[in-house]
Amino acid sequence: MVCQNQSIDDSDAPLARDLRILVRERLQAGDDDGEVLDYLVSRYGQFVLLRPRLEWETAVLWGTPLVLLAIGGVLLVRRNRIPTASTAHLSPEEETRLRALLDETGDARR
Repeated sequence: MVCQNQSIDDSDAPLARDLRILVRERLQAGDDDGEVLDYLVSRYGQFVLLRPRLEWETAVLWGTPLVLLAIGGVLLVRRNRIPTASTAHLSPEEETRLRALLDETGDARR
């Protein structure tokens, strides 16, 4: 079945065809749009809606992109605050120790 992110009008899935028939029957019976949607959701669940309603059952679905965006923003801000080699300032003692280590490494390679 291939029907996700498509309206039942655009989909060729067998379920979409069945839903089109069911919607037509409900409308001919006198139901309005809201009643038809409520019937379909009660029978098949939120997944039949192209845009699920914001309810407790769908809160995770709607909230996940916002949470991921917030986490990404926090990580980006933290990454920019971490000192790098070009922005970190060494004390004179640290510079002397670093030069000594680099000299030792250079001697070991020869």
